[in-house]
Amino acid sequence: MEAPLPVHVTVVIPTRNEEEAIVDTIRSVPNDGWCQKLDFLVIDGNSEDRTRELAEEEGATVYLEGRKGYGRAYRTGFQMAPGEVIVTMDADCTYPGEVVPELVSRLLEDDLQFITCDRLRKAEDGAMSGLHGFGNWALSFTARMLFFYGIHDSQSGMWVFRKEIMDNPRMRPTNDGMPLSEEMKINARRCFGRSKAIEVSVPYRTRVGQAEINTWGDGWKNFKFLFAKRLGINRERTSWGPES
Repeated sequence: MEAPLPVHVTVVIPTRNEEEAIVDTIRSVPNDGWCQKLDFLVIDGNSEDRTRELAEEEGATVYLEGRKGYGRAYRTGFQMAPGEVIVTMDADCTYPGEVVPELVSRLLEDDLQFITCDRLRKAEDGAMSGLHGFGNWALSFTARMLFFYGIHDSQSGMWVFRKEIMDNPRMRPTNDGMPLSEEMKINARRCFGRSKAIEVSVPYRTRVGQAEINTWGDGWKNFKFLFAKRLGINRERTSWGPES
């Protein structure tokens, strides 16, 4: 057996009513001693099912975030995560947890700061509806045209990065909603360039459970945010980190 990677890794997972998939999502990440320490932090948006209970049974730390939003959950999670390296995943079994050790190893061995995972090139049949696929393409194309940053999948929610990069105010995301995803990639490329903030293609699978996403509403918010960000008029909605 190879020596474990000398790093503490925290997997941050935002949830809302994900009881069907949260257990398999957590178990999808190998927990066989590949790193010095591995833990899971679930930021829950007031689930009305057994999501929090099931996550705790799997050994995850669960924090109930009363403020709404996908981005809000992550902004809170980034502050609370105890690990030196943060990994993000949705709680619906769409992302391949089995590749987490490989991604963390690459982050360390190649001295990277940020990895984002492209879903579009390796998405399995049926993983995205035609509408969602078109929306992802349109948003990603718009982001590339506005920011010239070369990211293929602007909406991916699987990232691997060093927690210390959040000490840089220019890296911290400002949005509490779905646009946080595209904002993370824009900020990373601006702060670290293409050599230290890279994109890696991974498989993307069919969702387990019901989606909370509002296709048209969230899509429009993402488009508006891209133009606001480009013009420098986006504003931080709430304080950085968890409520005191």
